[in-house]
Amino acid sequence: MAGTVGGPPGICPTLLYADAKAAIRQLTEAFGFTELSVYEGEDGTVMHAELAQANGVVMLGSKGRGGVFDAAMKDAGTAGVYVVVDDVDAHHRRAVEHGAEILMPPTDQDYGSRDYMARDVEGNVWSFGTYAPVLGG
Repeated sequence: MAGTVGGPPGICPTLLYADAKAAIRQLTEAFGFTELSVYEGEDGTVMHAELAQANGVVMLGSKGRGGVFDAAMKDAGTAGVYVVVDDVDAHHRRAVEHGAEILMPPTDQDYGSRDYMARDVEGNVWSFGTYAPVLGG
């Protein structure tokens, strides 16, 4: 079953970018994602990409590539995505070193998490922290 321990993730945020290649560079270099796959059209447009962070995956592609999803996302705004990381301060340092726009520095939250917030090259807000929801149980 998707989303179970050791299985594929059950939820995959999906984002479209005007410059998907720049987004992939930032997400891998500044935010530590691992590139799983990138499929390009003949003109170099990113048709579909998958990037991993721990046991989660974000899917992305280029705006204007055509298709139902592209049309549905045409007027969509930016998105916010939360990613669980082990060492928030080290993750934050990496993001700063790569020039990421930091919206909130590492902060201890009342609910026990330590997290920070950054904006990607096209305005999406990424939060990285130690809070990890528990499934099941």
